[in-house]
Amino acid sequence: MDLQNQAGAATVIAAVAAPVAAPVAVYWDFENLHARLVEDRQGDGAYNTPDGRFKAQEPLVQVQKLVDFAATLGPIAIHRAYCNWQYFGRYREALLGAAIDLVQFFPPCASAKNGADIRLCLDAQEDSARFAHIAQFVIIGGDSDFMPLAQKLQAAGRRVIGIGARKSTNRYWAGCCDAFHYYEDVVGVGG
Repeated sequence: MDLQNQAGAATVIAAVAAPVAAPVAVYWDFENLHARLVEDRQGDGAYNTPDGRFKAQEPLVQVQKLVDFAATLGPIAIHRAYCNWQYFGRYREALLGAAIDLVQFFPPCASAKNGADIRLCLDAQEDSARFAHIAQFVIIGGDSDFMPLAQKLQAAGRRVIGIGARKSTNRYWAGCCDAFHYYEDVVGVGG
């Protein structure tokens, strides 16, 4: 075998032997993150008023930077975001460009939570049971509501990575994750 064929064979062997990163599932509590970014700009409580919440929302979440970060962990196998999408049409290009499955939730009344975090937890738990090849679960949101989910996923041998806004992330939720990253650090903005 000549030198060129030996080099080619070595490249093929290296490609076959290279470890493949474990697949990743990504779940966004999208409105939670967006609300925090609104309040960072306009003051605490600004989002949770009818005039702040029930209107077309300006894009503030740097979707592609979070997707790029999640992709560094491994290939994204499941990618879902939960929100009342009727007010988030201005995110259309970023969300569709990232191939995110958008799960719609209408709040039952103006003062009620929309239940997105509950559905996110149920879907992630179900996906963990159905798809054994997914080793890492990225949860984008800062609620302590995600703690039981993290504990169940970890008990099943899965790694949990959390991402949340610095000012609104529950410290116990952050501590419950195998790794936690602040949104501001991931996207490179001050905080």
